[in-house]
Amino acid sequence: MPHRVRRPLLALAAAVLFLLCLARPAAAHGFSSTVYAHITGDGDGPLRTRLKLEYDLLVVSAADTGDDDPLFRSGTDAFDAGDADAEAAALEAHRGTVLGYVTRHLSVSADGKACEPAPAGGFRMGTEEGVPYALLDLDWACAEHGSGDHRVRSTLFPDSEGYVKGTKTIVTYDVGGRSGSAALDSAHPSFSVGQAWTQRFWEFFRLGAEHLLTGTDHILFLLALIAGSRRPREVVLAATSFTLAHSVTFLLAALGLVDVPAGLVEPVIALSIAVVAGWHLWRIRGRGTRVAELPVPGGGRFALDRAGWTRLGVVFCFGLVHGLGFAGALGIEAAWSWTLLWSLLVFNVGIETVQLGVIAVVFPLLLLLVRRSPRAAVWTTGTISGCVAAMGLIWFVQRVAGS
Repeated sequence: MPHRVRRPLLALAAAVLFLLCLARPAAAHGFSSTVYAHITGDGDGPLRTRLKLEYDLLVVSAADTGDDDPLFRSGTDAFDAGDADAEAAALEAHRGTVLGYVTRHLSVSADGKACEPAPAGGFRMGTEEGVPYALLDLDWACAEHGSGDHRVRSTLFPDSEGYVKGTKTIVTYDVGGRSGSAALDSAHPSFSVGQAWTQRFWEFFRLGAEHLLTGTDHILFLLALIAGSRRPREVVLAATSFTLAHSVTFLLAALGLVDVPAGLVEPVIALSIAVVAGWHLWRIRGRGTRVAELPVPGGGRFALDRAGWTRLGVVFCFGLVHGLGFAGALGIEAAWSWTLLWSLLVFNVGIETVQLGVIAVVFPLLLLLVRRSPRAAVWTTGTISGCVAAMGLIWFVQRVAGS
């Protein structure tokens, strides 16, 4: 292989491998988890936290930590049977073990003094993204002194337990006239209700960036877009179309205006990866190495040919579905507020920043390879697209089968 081709080819391969090494498995359930907490209080009485915790993970973690094997057996049997009443009953029967686990990993303090938790009602069951979640209300009695600045800390389902990685706790709050939202993880396990708006928005920007970078399915979709683009204008328009589409459904879903089951969204996301990657393979089959040639302008300010416009429409349609997947990462169910809206927008900006960063790194390497050896570029993009399409089809089958 000529030296002038080897260098950009190796650089492109290294960039793609680096992105895939950063990304975690694409199946959300079983690899990562999200805890949801809504905190309310009028400043005079106790604070109430309404928690949503992934049921099977809660059972395993609490049983292991509390050495309560009967909880594991009864909780797992109820989960396998898909019986919500039996699931709630299993938690109630081992209330001490479960509450002990939750309150060891979740705490509320006021002016540096710990608040005392007490359960408010029994366990109930619900679902998030098609996964069973346990619902639990806790009242926190805080000493009446000082400014009453409340700090919340969550280390629920830590990596050290070995069951999941990268658990995030999404918090919304309305306490003493202060309302907002926060995103907690192992690197940032706590926040203050009185925190500055810049801190709160930075948390959601970081959460959005991490969500794209650690989501293998979204990274592969982006790589498929890049591999099938012939010039900067095409990849920019494709990325913009994807951004506009997923921004619309992301906001509508996160604000509760659109509700599509995860059992439908996740398979379509996998299928979209296969289709966009397969599109490039189909064009290679029809045109061979000529697929790398610049398109004949189709008129208009965007100067796209018919294939370019068709691809743009396909990307936009699939972007609408990806937006529902992004929204599922937050699962915020709160009344309309400007604070919530801005948090969601900043989360989306974090996603876009990483997306543009990936394009800025990978696409120039691809252009360099095209200029030096169109044949090598076609083989490289074809190989990438083939691997991506195969992975998308495998995920599609797995998600349809519910595995």
